[in-house]
Amino acid sequence: MATIVPIETPTLGDRSYLAHDGRVALVVDPQRDIDRVLALAENAGVRITHVFETHIHNDYVTGGLALAQATGAAYCINAADKVSFERTPIRDSEVVDISSSLRIRAIATPGHTYTHLSYALEDGGEPVGVFTGGSLLFGATGRPDLLGQEHTFDLVHRQYASAHRLAGELPEQAQVLPTHGFGSFCSTGSTGSTSGASASTVGEEKRANPALTQDEERWVAETLAGLDAYPAYYVHMSAANAAGPRAADLSLPATADAATLARRIAGGEWVVDLRTRTAFAAGHAAGTLNFGLDGELSTYLGWLIPWGTPLTLLGESPDQITEAQRELVRIGIDRLAGAATGTPEDWTDAPVERLRRATFADLTQVRHHRGISILDVRQVSEFTAGHIEGAVHVPLGDLLDRLEDVPDGEVWVHCGSGYRASVAASVLAARGHSAENVVVVDDSFDEHAAASGLPVVPAKG
Repeated sequence: MATIVPIETPTLGDRSYLAHDGRVALVVDPQRDIDRVLALAENAGVRITHVFETHIHNDYVTGGLALAQATGAAYCINAADKVSFERTPIRDSEVVDISSSLRIRAIATPGHTYTHLSYALEDGGEPVGVFTGGSLLFGATGRPDLLGQEHTFDLVHRQYASAHRLAGELPEQAQVLPTHGFGSFCSTGSTGSTSGASASTVGEEKRANPALTQDEERWVAETLAGLDAYPAYYVHMSAANAAGPRAADLSLPATADAATLARRIAGGEWVVDLRTRTAFAAGHAAGTLNFGLDGELSTYLGWLIPWGTPLTLLGESPDQITEAQRELVRIGIDRLAGAATGTPEDWTDAPVERLRRATFADLTQVRHHRGISILDVRQVSEFTAGHIEGAVHVPLGDLLDRLEDVPDGEVWVHCGSGYRASVAASVLAARGHSAENVVVVDDSFDEHAAASGLPVVPAKG
């Protein structure tokens, strides 16, 4: 009987899969850090014989080639994909025998990309699940705009047809096993959110997924209207995957002392503090940027950093550095300039810098009593759904290019929960705003902004 093991990467909103019969295994859409996959296979006592890619990914660097090389597995990619390495080409409707009981059937499901394939897993001739990659997700589909606006209209219609093909060809009890849809920006919707489900079947999707319950015209219109910005690093991912990424290097980088850190900050390099926003606000080395490990580090660091900028990491322990490295190699940030561990007093010879933290209730109290500005760094769709009257809106991903749009003087920065606000506040403090004038609103917008008496209004137009 087939065993299907999901391999979660929650910080990117993605899943990979290991499926086996107790002896041999296949892997679908592996992340860059393949040691997780190898450990699972070893613990299960199975041999990986096939690695499948549903598509050339836009949101992370694949570990598929490295895993195939490490295990001797066949690396199966759509024959129509242009890659610069040897692979096992696979086409629509082709069947691959994994073992005497397990086999894979490829199903062309264009929409997320033109060459996207889904893979139906059959056990004893019966379809038990379908690895849908960026096609049919839980309550949604993969977004159709990542190949450029000139292809979006064509791809969104193909995505609709692909969802219906899967629903028509597979039994209702078959598991739906997507790669995206757990917070990934590769999903439709403003932040890649879907139904919140952790498992689903074809039958459940036929009853609840808008791609399968709405007519095509309405679904296309709503899907296109719901598209929002996606991380800037995506532009580098498909090229890296087509070139054939090498295995990830997770060895510790060289240690940087306080003098070295000061030179790097002065020289325009990025020095990133991995601690929580609470710890960062309480004291940090001036000029450092806060991307805490407790949030979507790789997504937002990858979004903001000018690609190729030397990067040094600061953490409380070597384990934090290692964890951050693992996150960053998944998006192709491989070579770190250095790292340091300890406390801010170890990282700078100057006095530590601090940021004020506040709540929306605090903002209610001060906004009429002194001249302050409110900076909202949420996505466009979040701002449109509701924002504080008079707030300046600069999405976090645009902040470095729009620093001139941030008012001078005292600025209260907020997002949806506090994580992005801390990132933005650290950017402002490091790029010319006095840290004394930057306040991080570390609070839930949805729960407390309007409840605190702030005038929350929908955007006009």
